[in-house]
Amino acid sequence: MSFKKILNELNIFNQCSRYGLSFWQCPQFLFLVMGLIIIGSTLTAYAIGNRYIKDPEMVTLIVLAIAAVLFVIASVITRSFERLAEASRMKSEFISIVSHQLRSPLTNLRWALDILMSGDLGQMAPKQQEYLTIIQENGLRMGELISDLLTVSRIETATLPLQSQEFNLEGLIRNLINEFKPFASASNVQLNLEAGGGLPSVVADPSQIKQVVANLIDNAIRYSASNREITIKLARQDNNAYFSIKDRGVGIPKEDQKYIFQKFFRSRNALHYQTHGSGLGLFIAKSIIERSQGKIGFQSEEGKGSIFWFTLPIKS
Repeated sequence: MSFKKILNELNIFNQCSRYGLSFWQCPQFLFLVMGLIIIGSTLTAYAIGNRYIKDPEMVTLIVLAIAAVLFVIASVITRSFERLAEASRMKSEFISIVSHQLRSPLTNLRWALDILMSGDLGQMAPKQQEYLTIIQENGLRMGELISDLLTVSRIETATLPLQSQEFNLEGLIRNLINEFKPFASASNVQLNLEAGGGLPSVVADPSQIKQVVANLIDNAIRYSASNREITIKLARQDNNAYFSIKDRGVGIPKEDQKYIFQKFFRSRNALHYQTHGSGLGLFIAKSIIERSQGKIGFQSEEGKGSIFWFTLPIKS
């Protein structure tokens, strides 16, 4: 092993970056902390033994035995965490590679479907058109899943770009409401916005915040009962912009609420109400908001609906 490779192995920051973990979660940092604990425990054992045991050789043997046992325990624990971190890294890389490989053929498939459905290659029978429409809808759904998987992979490997800038959050929300109006009308749901007005610009990545708001609106519509109203509120809260969206839908069971921001999780009643969904949207939303120096949360009661909210720092 070359000297340069040895230095790289000893560089905790490089190792943490390799696993895509924060410094405090890194196995190498954990080993360093446990090493300091071993040194402290050894010195403490020596001081106690030197005080109560007269034979210096016995004190030395006891101290060495304690140090050896602690070192073995620390090594086993650290290796276990290192294997878990390596497995997590490989899983993220696998998801990223597979998603990239699926994106190209899926794009070609959607392009071919668009050509067929345009009628440029000849008119099709109504039944043929119906089946192609089903294929097109499933292709769009698969595209959304691949996009979400890529975003999750970039979040986990800390490679998701964050281009913070000042922008008008109210304008972004109003545009999204207009985009979702056809979907809301088809679901027999009404979208209402309550904005205080005069809200200063927020500082975040507008494209990522748009993804968060779109996901929350989409969920509210999908899980709302027919002939219900969804209320979106936007206001200033100290040095933050406060966004909330309230639906009167199926709600989230109390026992499921602690898992709601985890990857691939969907509550039991949501699975019965809507069979489609990856369970990635809220995980992505939480990651984006926290990376933007904001907070996100919710209140929910099964059968009565949910309120999801987040805050973002405003321009100082």
